[in-house]
Amino acid sequence: MKRELQLGYNTGYWGKGPPAGALEAIQEAERLGFTSVWTAEAYGSDALTPLAWWGAHTERIRLGTAIMQMGARTPATAAMAAMTMDHLSGGRFILGLGASGPQVVEGWYGQPYSKPLARTREYVQIVREIVRRDGPVDFHGEFYDMPRKDGTGLGKPLKSTIHPLRKEIPIFLGAEGPKNVALAAEICDGWLPLFFSPKENAFYQKCLDEGFAKCDDATKRERFEVAATLMIIPGDDIEACADFVRPFLALYAGGMGARGANFHFEVFARMGYEDVALKVQELYLAGKKQEAAASIPLAMVEDVALIGPPDKIRDELPKWRETCLTTFLLGGPAQVLENYAEMLRG
Repeated sequence: MKRELQLGYNTGYWGKGPPAGALEAIQEAERLGFTSVWTAEAYGSDALTPLAWWGAHTERIRLGTAIMQMGARTPATAAMAAMTMDHLSGGRFILGLGASGPQVVEGWYGQPYSKPLARTREYVQIVREIVRRDGPVDFHGEFYDMPRKDGTGLGKPLKSTIHPLRKEIPIFLGAEGPKNVALAAEICDGWLPLFFSPKENAFYQKCLDEGFAKCDDATKRERFEVAATLMIIPGDDIEACADFVRPFLALYAGGMGARGANFHFEVFARMGYEDVALKVQELYLAGKKQEAAASIPLAMVEDVALIGPPDKIRDELPKWRETCLTTFLLGGPAQVLENYAEMLRG
């Protein structure tokens, strides 16, 4: 039976400082019955501190990171943060993790990026072992060695000094490639897609099914969550609405990552926009950001966002509802959220 779609609120990245009105929007989202709020990090503000600050002013809404970058923290550090946040929030925390990309991981964190899927598998396993607290962690994999065998020899297996509020804290994985999406279904409790398009639902459902088939938990499929960021820009002028979205798509399709190593580029290529993405990338990397945004066709925007008059948005909603998505993650100031909620729930 298809689950009722939930609504979440995505605060997004910081610019020069905290996004204006974020706390008011989060509190309004909770009042409207949104089930989750999410923070992000790139190479500026971190995801945990704002979530703790804003989360302290809420009572019921779940608090998630979308995403905490794995290269920024050891698995033990991530587990410590997750247990701490879960205690402070009364069991409302969701640990959203992601590998990010080589430019950030190697350039900002100074960490290796090789074999991100295998590295993610080890990372999640260690986090789960620490949170469960069934015994001291004694893990020796390809990427993580606890305790280290090549150290002073004084390290020993340790167990968290705090008892977790929940022995199973939900872990969501930010993923775009087919193998990474399948991995989310296999080892995690949820998937955080970016630039989800209803026309790609069959492709993603196949990836998820492959992951579920490798999981020994028969209940996983029924409780697995898919929370996707969805941009909504209502207005009478469809092209003007699309112009609000185009710079965002240009940044990710053209400016994030290097040529040949841009996972967002690959998402749009799978949708059938490889030629567009190549042009956007060339323009963006040449510093022509406005031209890059202007070259994005309306159809590409409409594949990943809901734009235009409210009636048009409502007419397009059924194709979004008949997908693997379980939660729409929305953004915007507090005053627009009730209108968005009415459109999406109507």
